[in-house]
Amino acid sequence: MPAVLEINRGRMLTKAAEVQKDAPVLAVVKNDAYNTGLPLAWRTFREAGIRAFATTSLREAVALRRMDPDCTLFLMNPVIDFDLLREYRIDMTLPSLDFYETHKERLHGIRLHLEYRNLLRRSGFETAEQMERVFLDKQADITGIWTHFAFADEPGAEHDREKRDWLGLLEQLSGHVRSLPFIHAQNSASYMLDGLLPGHTHVRPGILLYGSRPCSGIPESAVPNVITLSARVIQTIRLKKGESSGYCSAFRADEDCTVAVCDIGYGDGLLRTRARHDVMINGRRFPVAALMMSHLLVQTDDSVHAGDRVDLYSDELRVDHYTALGVGANSEQMSALNRMSLHTIIKE
Repeated sequence: MPAVLEINRGRMLTKAAEVQKDAPVLAVVKNDAYNTGLPLAWRTFREAGIRAFATTSLREAVALRRMDPDCTLFLMNPVIDFDLLREYRIDMTLPSLDFYETHKERLHGIRLHLEYRNLLRRSGFETAEQMERVFLDKQADITGIWTHFAFADEPGAEHDREKRDWLGLLEQLSGHVRSLPFIHAQNSASYMLDGLLPGHTHVRPGILLYGSRPCSGIPESAVPNVITLSARVIQTIRLKKGESSGYCSAFRADEDCTVAVCDIGYGDGLLRTRARHDVMINGRRFPVAALMMSHLLVQTDDSVHAGDRVDLYSDELRVDHYTALGVGANSEQMSALNRMSLHTIIKE
């Protein structure tokens, strides 16, 4: 049996319902819902009462509309497939004044959310004055205004500034935006730090809904783990001092030792940076000796035997633990996992 990825849908549902009860949610489901599976996430979040979804992919937005004829869909990346946007009733970001002036005749019938660039500086209008020109033009169907916070995951002076600039912009545009159905800026970290900001209609969480804390200062109990990744020991081998195992001596023994050969590798999406840290077998931690495409070598002892379970992510070995250790962002670790080769189990 291949290595196993378990997704705890029950915990996803509980957390999503908790957030939705606190504030209206525009759930980010980009990249196949952080690699948990778009249909699974939609079903779960819909059950939690969420009726608005955001993605960066037009293909995903179309797939969502086919699943859900009634929800609000927001595309966070601009596209010029305007007929598809109209056909599938997909709201889209308006990323700049230039984009609007270039395409405004073709944007008829498409609901738009004006995007403010702020400190992320990736996309968006630079000033309130630019946005006001669109409002005063009265040709566009503006149903929302939004921004990204670049520094919410690392709260400090930069986040204070971007939040202050954003709230100031909303104040400048208050006559235009106060009645909009969508005013949203807050990712998981911003929501967990501040709750729903004044004047906002929705929070826009991502990683929070998938079982990882956006920053380490948040208690683990606030975000129950969702992802479990496990493998099995295929066999154990004894190596003498100086002997090696694996391609090009991937592991060479400094002393006589036992090595467990496990049925998972980087081909299954396990990051090399994750393999720099311990795994857990029979409730004990052991260091990884080497990572290969389809195999993992773990330096163990005589207590480990063929068939034993090897945990790489679990309640004790959380994805967000390894984010804090520099393995990679929460979303990077999750999106790397290869659900084509892993056996995926959904825990209700």
